[in-house]
Amino acid sequence: MNKRKTPSEGKQKKRFEGEESSSDEDEELDMVNVDFEFFAPNPDVDFHGLKFLIGQLLDADNTSIDVSALTNLILEQPSLGSTIKLDGMESDPCAFLTVLNLREHKDNSAIKTLTEYMAQRSTKNEALAPIAQVLSPSSDATVGFIFTERIINVPPQLAPALYKLIHEEIDMALKDGQPYSFTHYLILSKTYIEVDSKLDQEEARPQKKKKATQAAPETFYFHPEDECLHKSALAYGDYNLVKEAAEGDSDFKRAFQETGIKPQGHMILIEASKFEATVAALEEYMRD
Repeated sequence: MNKRKTPSEGKQKKRFEGEESSSDEDEELDMVNVDFEFFAPNPDVDFHGLKFLIGQLLDADNTSIDVSALTNLILEQPSLGSTIKLDGMESDPCAFLTVLNLREHKDNSAIKTLTEYMAQRSTKNEALAPIAQVLSPSSDATVGFIFTERIINVPPQLAPALYKLIHEEIDMALKDGQPYSFTHYLILSKTYIEVDSKLDQEEARPQKKKKATQAAPETFYFHPEDECLHKSALAYGDYNLVKEAAEGDSDFKRAFQETGIKPQGHMILIEASKFEATVAALEEYMRD
């Protein structure tokens, strides 16, 4: 039976600011109350919703990995991980977090492909060298791979609850003798940088090239909690996606900005001995 899950035994209720009132006399913002409910992954109803979120997390590279097989692995361990829903258990998840044991599933073809993908990507950035080491076939590390993703309008303030739940569930699973004794946690995430709009370039008049050294573009986070996770990380950094975005995609993702955006993969490696303190720090960080 799929049971409702609630952090600290209480349903999360969040209030958000809406659009400005249409009244000229009333400049107060409309407020919308939204109830977020936490559930265990449900094999009967969550396959398509989780598959969509995993595909969104992997972005353009999702066609290189068997997302359906990864979704099935997640659903085969319903006692571990959480989904967040807005309209009851039968609705699609709008966010989730879970962990997979890369060593336990090392013979699974989807996990093999995913591990090779992350190991290969981590060689492209010196900051990610420790990740390549723990993912090496010769490594003794037992890596827990954390999947977490949400749709764009789910507030990041819910992230600490998801991390707290997974930490508690891993502790319970270990007491039951289940294979979740990890040496490291590897979190896959996403960032983006702003790029010049193709549309703006087409409209601009040709100009003479100027010799100038451009500063490195600023990195922005799809998951703001990543900046807190960095503080206790053994390694973290960005990597370029294997598949180049199609021309014009950056404009499709402009999101009402003057510039386009270019997504990047992002990895964070945390030692298991620091995970509990990291979760506690994340709660405090998102509370500020």
